Amino acid sequence: MKRAAALVCAAVASTVYLCAPSQPARPTAGVQATAPGLAAPTQKELAQKIVASAENGTLDWRSAYGYVEDIGDGQGYTAGLIGFCTGTHDLLTLVERYSRDHPGNALARYLPALRRVDGTASHAGLDPGFPAAWRAESRVPAFRAAQDVERDRVYFAPAVHRGRVDGLGALGQFIYYDALVFHGPGAGPTSFDGIRARAMRQARTPAQGGKETDYLDAFLDARRRAMLTRHPGVDTSRVDTTQRRFLNEGNLGLRPPLRWQVYGETYRVP
Repeated sequence: MKRAAALVCAAVASTVYLCAPSQPARPTAGVQATAPGLAAPTQKELAQKIVASAENGTLDWRSAYGYVEDIGDGQGYTAGLIGFCTGTHDLLTLVERYSRDHPGNALARYLPALRRVDGTASHAGLDPGFPAAWRAESRVPAFRAAQDVERDRVYFAPAVHRGRVDGLGALGQFIYYDALVFHGPGAGPTSFDGIRARAMRQARTPAQGGKETDYLDAFLDARRRAMLTRHPGVDTSRVDTTQRRFLNEGNLGLRPPLRWQVYGETYRVP
């Protein structure tokens, strides 16, 4: 599978990992937000395609379940459809939750090693068999479903919820989703909540009476700055020629047809 050269793990080790609710959270009372936004089935499918173009170099996001590789970013193995990492706790959480319901799975034997390497780049106790075990288990429908659930629990549902609270439509909710995937949850200056806080110092959210385009422009500025702070020289095209393009086109509903570029490749959704 082609992997984007600038890829980093979903929840990086410097992030304070926060447990998201197991069910999509309800919007805060009194806040009016666009519905259903990114949670609509066709919009959710579109969101996965756009993220996959940056994470996996393809629109076929379902092809990533069995992906596993150490991409040299200091986070150990990156695996699965959203870039779960052995060094950033989210992969460990996925395997723990899955193993509670499927104790005889091919990955359960690696749980002691996954706990030991959590927060590090180490492969201790994982080599040489862990990548093959991941690929084998990813052919099991229940494990593929578990990856979907964990993606939604930690990244997609919190992004949609927070976007709705802030009064954002589908594009804004997607911008939040991609930021959560790349930067991870947490309050640090280069994590999601830190980026959002910086943006809110520059512009009001629609829920605060601000203009949606102005706020999203400020958020993307803060997001780009955080990307370069964390990884100097990183390719920021998933912001510059993808999300910024949609924003400049005024496509706040994230409605096809869409055309964007990321890491030098052009993608289209008719």
